[in-house]
Amino acid sequence: MKPTKMTIQRVEKKYLLTKAQRDAFYEQAQSYLTMDPYGPATIGNIYFDTDEDRLINTSLQKPLYKEKLRLRSYGVPNDDSIVYLEIKKKCKGVVNKRRIALTLNEARAYIHNQRTLPQSSQIAAEIDYFMSFYQPKPKVFIAYDRVPLIGREQNDLRLTFDEKIRRRYDHLDLSYGAEGALLLAEGTTLLEIKVQNAYPLWLSHLLTELKIYPISFSKYGTVYRQDVLR
Repeated sequence: MKPTKMTIQRVEKKYLLTKAQRDAFYEQAQSYLTMDPYGPATIGNIYFDTDEDRLINTSLQKPLYKEKLRLRSYGVPNDDSIVYLEIKKKCKGVVNKRRIALTLNEARAYIHNQRTLPQSSQIAAEIDYFMSFYQPKPKVFIAYDRVPLIGREQNDLRLTFDEKIRRRYDHLDLSYGAEGALLLAEGTTLLEIKVQNAYPLWLSHLLTELKIYPISFSKYGTVYRQDVLR
């Protein structure tokens, strides 16, 4: 099942878990959480940036406002599969995601041949402006295996567990597959907690008990620091 929400606003916090922490968290949280209807998936993303890497360099400075553009697929798509062209904005800790659904062929035509988007909407206009202003190009492919969970009693609570985060700089096309070099040590899991309101008490207690603490982490930012800045 593919996501249907085109606009999402929420607070997101990230945590890096060892295998032991992940296993303990799963065991103790299972009575409070259930599988997201979208289910586990391998997610592929192509991130875009300027020739001078303006977007990621701005992001690494941790400004109050930042934005990025990516093309996302759930699984490995073919030419007619639905993919999502998405602007992700973050302002004062609040994340806003705005995206449109396209076939992979439509996305290619728009990105590489400057064709018009096959739909007219406020989100499409924002993406058009972003493309015109930055003139971004595909920079890196990042994939990961995601397990998404949601709260049984708190509908706005969503947790995602991303494993085997990997990247590549060639074959920047979602249809090529999800292969790439690992970004983090084997067994490391990136936990993202996404919520519109406050954390439930059980979750705050569990994170404290397992000594799981929030960190500043960006997949694209980590790739850039490891592969470009070092």
